[in-house]
Amino acid sequence: MSRFDRYMLSQLLVLFGFFALVLVLVYWVNRAVVLFDQLIVNGQSAGVFLEFTFLSLPNVIRLVLPMSVFAAAVYVTNRLSSESELTVMQATGFSPWRLARPVFVFGVLVALMMSMLMHVLVPRSTAQLNFRQNQITENVTARLLSEGTFLHPTEGITFYIRDITPDGVLRDVFLSDRRKPGEVSTYTAAEAYLLNSETGAKLVMVDGLSQIHVEADDRLFTTNFSDFTYDISRLIVDKTKRKRALEHIGTAELLLHSEAVSEELNTSRGWILEEAHGRFNRPLMVLSAAIVGFATLLLGGFSRFGVWRQIIVAFVLLISLEIIRSATLDPVRSDGQLWPLIYLPSLLGFALSFGLLWFSAHPLRLRAGATA
Repeated sequence: MSRFDRYMLSQLLVLFGFFALVLVLVYWVNRAVVLFDQLIVNGQSAGVFLEFTFLSLPNVIRLVLPMSVFAAAVYVTNRLSSESELTVMQATGFSPWRLARPVFVFGVLVALMMSMLMHVLVPRSTAQLNFRQNQITENVTARLLSEGTFLHPTEGITFYIRDITPDGVLRDVFLSDRRKPGEVSTYTAAEAYLLNSETGAKLVMVDGLSQIHVEADDRLFTTNFSDFTYDISRLIVDKTKRKRALEHIGTAELLLHSEAVSEELNTSRGWILEEAHGRFNRPLMVLSAAIVGFATLLLGGFSRFGVWRQIIVAFVLLISLEIIRSATLDPVRSDGQLWPLIYLPSLLGFALSFGLLWFSAHPLRLRAGATA
């Protein structure tokens, strides 16, 4: 690569890193707030919070890479144009195709990063995240040990603890069970203890009252007890035997065993092929976004007033390609034979880039055609 190529590529990579970092932080802050509410408030440690944060990062990075690539390409091209560097290089004989070479290399590098995310990191991290979420769901004790809060571990159950002493005694426990149709069972106790047994977690309530309200004849049965054992392992519906999610499965399995995956997940083959080919299309979209951003701004040439009109046009083109990508999803999901449509926005992006670069290389023909 020439010195100019290395210079422009370094500028693109630096700005790409900056925009990617900013966007990842914005997404991460929003995600962290939700994770903090779900984990810390429900009795999980800060270590679990950090683990979930790191496992969700690959998917966040996947979301911000296309916009980061586009922003870097537009920003660097705009700066080089406003400082007349592109004009000088064109005066020395560099064609638009030659100027686009470092942008193309930049797009390929980021596309490789996106491929690694789509085919390896995102499926594995989301699968591990789902596995850890199921583990925490299984941990009934951690979910219920939250003092001063009305908890709803499953539909029809309300659980409350006023206070938890340092030695593990639960003070002023309230448990309402409305899962049985036409009957509401309410248990209150001054103290309670959580015990683990071979058959699951048990809640031992001491010095309490049991109230069963039968709605059919509006009768209330009350019973005072000195101690009462309640099987809290039944409070959580067993979710550990969930089917694998589509985004957790490797690309090779989706392509080579699409029929088996379709039967396992009870979904159409179109969804399987859309997910698999979408993982190849995303890196191509990243590459086309970089070249479209550069080629659109190159049409403006040098101007004291900048190339803001070209920036707006480039942004509109990027949004249009994304709209086309979204429009191809439903047809492919309905009919798996239409999977080539997945690559339509990428092909349009490359064709658009080619056309813009051609127009930049033949400005005199455009003017002659406009005059005629």
